[in-house]
Amino acid sequence: MAYDIYGLGNALVDMEFQIRDDFLRVFDIAKGHMTLVEEDRQFELIENLADRKPIRSSGGSAANTLIGISHLGAAGFYSCRVAGDEAGRYFIDDLNRAGIDTNPHDHTADGVTGKCLVLITPDAERSMNTFLGVSAALSIDDLNESALRDSRYLYIEGYLASSPSARAAATHARELADDSDVTTALTLSDPSMVELFRDELQAMLGDGVDHLFCNEEEALKWCRTDRLDVALHELKDIARCLNVTLGAEGTLTFDGHVQHHVNAFPVSAVDTNGAGDIFAGACLWAMLKGQELTAATRFGNYAASQLVVNYGPRLSPLGYRELSRSYPGPLNSKIP
Repeated sequence: MAYDIYGLGNALVDMEFQIRDDFLRVFDIAKGHMTLVEEDRQFELIENLADRKPIRSSGGSAANTLIGISHLGAAGFYSCRVAGDEAGRYFIDDLNRAGIDTNPHDHTADGVTGKCLVLITPDAERSMNTFLGVSAALSIDDLNESALRDSRYLYIEGYLASSPSARAAATHARELADDSDVTTALTLSDPSMVELFRDELQAMLGDGVDHLFCNEEEALKWCRTDRLDVALHELKDIARCLNVTLGAEGTLTFDGHVQHHVNAFPVSAVDTNGAGDIFAGACLWAMLKGQELTAATRFGNYAASQLVVNYGPRLSPLGYRELSRSYPGPLNSKIP
């Protein structure tokens, strides 16, 4: 196989600000959720944060996962869409630095590269306002079918459900993967996606995927219940394996036969932005290296714990490489 993981998702440049809760109230921002906004609304919010310096990074959920798994040592390919502007060049340069291959066409599309305004409150919660820009036009034409067929995993972010063309690309990619015996994984991404785009997510899932990632709130909203046991029973019908993250309470897993609870690593979180992304990347990387699901999940929990004690959606390249060395283990001999 040429690639360990083929990712499909939005290409966004993140701007992360530390704020207080009153900023969310004044500007009527949904706390802890991702909200799709127009460019003028995003610009209004940024103007009102002009006295603060943001943390800037290339982002998008699946992009964060792919960059993390690449720095851990896996080979990745990422399909996305950016414009031929400064932000687009910044994003592609970041992928290249991480060793990730991407679309063969040159990234000179007219329009504006998408941006995500990430607001971090003192309780470490992240609230996002996203302008997709040209990422909303991601389509089947942006897929590299040869690279996808030559990958071990396909990883799709649920955020693509908001765009008809991106949703069609995700559905087609999943169908190609199924036909090519490529393991499929999808993340529900955010409670707002489940609330607003449930039918579209269902279309992306089709008859189901091999591995589903979600958090507790997403699981409950998907199954329209306040009982997690009921939600887990229903989710087992759409995914062979499950990871349902519970924040500080750890993660529930289902490997197709047995359900487990995997404890979190207690830390004092300052920023949860990107926690789900690094969890998925670390978990998939460990499974690529031969770990069974519960062991891989524990490593994913550890990776997330190392991220949330710092500001920003990702670790440094060295930080990713140090994860397996600093992990309190045991990691068996199949993990280098």
